[in-house]
Amino acid sequence: MSAATAPAPARKLTNSRRVPRFPLAVPTDVTVLRSGIPYRIPGRSVSIGERGLGVVLAGEVHPGDSVGLEFRLPDTGGRMRLKAVVRYQALLHCGLEFLNLTAEQQTLIEHWTRKKSVTNPIPASAVASAQSIPRPVIPTAASVESDDRRSKKPRFQSTLGIALAAVLLLAGFGWWHWHRAWNELESQIPAGKSLMQPLPAPVPAEVMEGLLTHKIEPIYPESARLANIQGVVVLDAVIGSDGTVVDVRPVSGPDELTPAAVDAVKWWRFQPYVVDGQPMQVRTRLAVDFRGN
Repeated sequence: MSAATAPAPARKLTNSRRVPRFPLAVPTDVTVLRSGIPYRIPGRSVSIGERGLGVVLAGEVHPGDSVGLEFRLPDTGGRMRLKAVVRYQALLHCGLEFLNLTAEQQTLIEHWTRKKSVTNPIPASAVASAQSIPRPVIPTAASVESDDRRSKKPRFQSTLGIALAAVLLLAGFGWWHWHRAWNELESQIPAGKSLMQPLPAPVPAEVMEGLLTHKIEPIYPESARLANIQGVVVLDAVIGSDGTVVDVRPVSGPDELTPAAVDAVKWWRFQPYVVDGQPMQVRTRLAVDFRGN
């Protein structure tokens, strides 16, 4: 006789998502530290559960980042401000897990999500109609699965449409915000305007000496005089179109005398160097002679 084989236990199907999530589309701001400086990223929520929030952001975060959250939970009044950690990130879509919720925040979130999960009660007219039916129709497993599949499809399409619209909206907003910030940054760069100007034209030193209208003699440093340090300091100077000295850089000469020569030349004035009736900015060489008494 063969031993009777015991029937295999029935396999149970479990839901992989332990905490259900519900659609939530509200503006959401995420603050993350970048090099020790708080950086605020605008976004929009997609879903919410008792433990976390799904958002679409107009910026980049990384899994493991600790962030600050600020959003408004409908029908609860006031804004929610709390801490979270980034658990996953794909393109602009992020999953955030709440951290260190206060008792009030935990109660509000649980109350809101549980209220969304409550099934609507059956109307009284439907109950009367059900009582008049002699034999209730028991749906089969196939019909239940078909109905469930049909009900989930429009819901999935609606959620997908909302998510895509949010992504497009936030992408456009992020591009506009980046473009405006870039324009403001460029407008604040001091060298931005000078880069568009032509380079100063080189002019011989003897020509610019003939255009000199105001000359300040340098102050002979006392330490250099006592040490009997003498010589000629040669300077590379840029003369503006109005005849003022725009920039001075030493080329050669004793180091002890160079600062005094630079300070004096800064106050020299020239007649504008004119080409075709237009004053021009020029570059030339200037010499300052230091001779002891």
